[in-house]
Amino acid sequence: MRSYDLSPLFRSTVGFDRLSRLLETATTGDEATAAYPPYNIEKMSEDSYRITMAVAGFGLDDLTITAHQNSLTVTGKAKKEEASGQFLYRGIAGRAFERRFQLADFIKVSNASLLNGLLHIELAREVPETMKPRSIPIEAARSTPARIDAEPAPALTQQAA
Repeated sequence: MRSYDLSPLFRSTVGFDRLSRLLETATTGDEATAAYPPYNIEKMSEDSYRITMAVAGFGLDDLTITAHQNSLTVTGKAKKEEASGQFLYRGIAGRAFERRFQLADFIKVSNASLLNGLLHIELAREVPETMKPRSIPIEAARSTPARIDAEPAPALTQQAA
C-alpha cells in the first residue's frame, strides 16, 4: 500500500485538518466492509445531490439516518430471523452496517425515501444570505473644491552661498 506525505500541502493552509483526517481514513480502510452496502452519489443540479444505497432486506424500522454538522451517518440493523430452510447459497447480505459521508459546508438533508430496496437521500446546498456573494455599488467620488482664500505656499528658492 502506498503512503502519501501531504504535509507540504498543509504548511500554508489553516483549518483543513478535517481534510487530512478524511484522506487518512480513506487510505486505511478495510475494503470488504467499505464496499457494503453499495451506493451511488449523484449530482442532480448545481445545488442538489442524491445518495442512493442498496439496502435489500432492510425495512424502514431497520434504518437510521443521522446528520450532525458536516457528517451524515446511515446505520442499518437487520432483525435476526430464524432460517426457515437450509440455504444452498446465501448471497443477500443481511448484516448490520454503518456508512459515514462527509458533507461540505451548507449541505443539508432535504428528504429520504425507501423504495424497492433502495434508500434515496436527497441533499441540498443551502448557503445563508450572509455568505452569498453580493455586489457592491461604486459611487463617483466628489472632487474637493479648491479654496480661494488660501494663500499659496511659499516657493522654495535656492540661495547662493
